[in-house]
Amino acid sequence: MRRQRGEVSELIDLHVHILPGLDDGAKSIEEALAMAQLACDGGISAVVATPHVITGLYPNSREMILSAVEHLRGLLQENEIPLKIFPGAEYRLEPELPERLAGGQLLTINDTGRYLLIELPADLIPNCTGRVIYELLLQGAVPIIVHPERNAGFVKEPFLLCDLISRGALAQVTADSLTGRFGSRAAATARVLLEHGCAHFIASDAHSPRSRAPALRAAVQEASRLIGENNAQELVIKNPRHTLKGESIPTAGPKEIPPPKKRFPQSLFS
Repeated sequence: MRRQRGEVSELIDLHVHILPGLDDGAKSIEEALAMAQLACDGGISAVVATPHVITGLYPNSREMILSAVEHLRGLLQENEIPLKIFPGAEYRLEPELPERLAGGQLLTINDTGRYLLIELPADLIPNCTGRVIYELLLQGAVPIIVHPERNAGFVKEPFLLCDLISRGALAQVTADSLTGRFGSRAAATARVLLEHGCAHFIASDAHSPRSRAPALRAAVQEASRLIGENNAQELVIKNPRHTLKGESIPTAGPKEIPPPKKRFPQSLFS
């Protein structure tokens, strides 16, 4: 059968809430296994388990996450589900993140010490964002800002994300945003970010085997339409593969997104 445009195998999903009971993702072992099977059925060969870490809400330590990943690996093997699972976490952007990283408390993707998933609150860009990103970069950790297209501040002023990326941060858009599931504003912003080189990964941000399942193919097809098939595949194969190994990700740099008319350019680093 001829492969459809934008359809690829061996996809890597960098952002999945598959560890049961650690956050608002999989609620049971059965749900976790169902998510794993769906991922395999959809051409995903590997996922990064990224439970939320939010002070006072989801206090997941790196040790807890590493242990949970090992347990789930065993269950996948017992159930003959050929999905590779790697450790990670989704950290809420908080002022103390650089200090916690320096103290060895944070879990980078695949525990390589290189890449860190960072989530901003949905309704704003915190005042400390520029400082936190800068201090993480100084320590050699590259922040990957997840689902910026669902953040009200970046939706209104996407050029601010371009500023962060030009300083060394990376960004990940959600598959369901590209396909319209999170609404027209998220979809439009995700497309702008792709077209301006401000998205380095597409990931599912899956939370369950039902309403938010681990699926990437439809989003890859949409990305292929926007930026070409080879560029789209980099976001779900090549770039995630480099990330898992702690290797540098070659980027051409973002294309400038101009600020709204009648606005002076701003920076999160000022």
